[in-house]
Amino acid sequence: MDQRVTLITFGVADVARARAFYERIGWKASSESNPQVVFFQAGSTVFGLFAQDMLSEESGVAGTPRPGGVSLACNMRSREEVDATLAEVEAAGATITRPASETAWGGYVGYFTDPDGHPWEVTYAPMLKLDAAGFLKMPA
Repeated sequence: MDQRVTLITFGVADVARARAFYERIGWKASSESNPQVVFFQAGSTVFGLFAQDMLSEESGVAGTPRPGGVSLACNMRSREEVDATLAEVEAAGATITRPASETAWGGYVGYFTDPDGHPWEVTYAPMLKLDAAGFLKMPA
């Protein structure tokens, strides 16, 4: 299997509500989106929203895990960007679950949840540099 992730999908209670939240934080939905599924281009990965019950049915996994078992992260270029991003998402309806603070490993991290409770990490990790396009590239 190729070592890559091309699409990440969140199961959500209300696709329209979830779409509205992500659009309020500035994300642009793809023209391939429809009332049942929404796609956003997120760098080299696509991020999707799909009704939780339909995701459970389609995946064949009864009771598909609820939010909290996985978190997504968005790395920033500075501590100030972390603070600004957390303020932006909170104004759009996110819940700040951990205000940004310094970490033992030298980073600066805060967390929020979207309206369905999916956790997101917003982090500045000075040892992990973003390229000009905003992509995080790990050393081989």
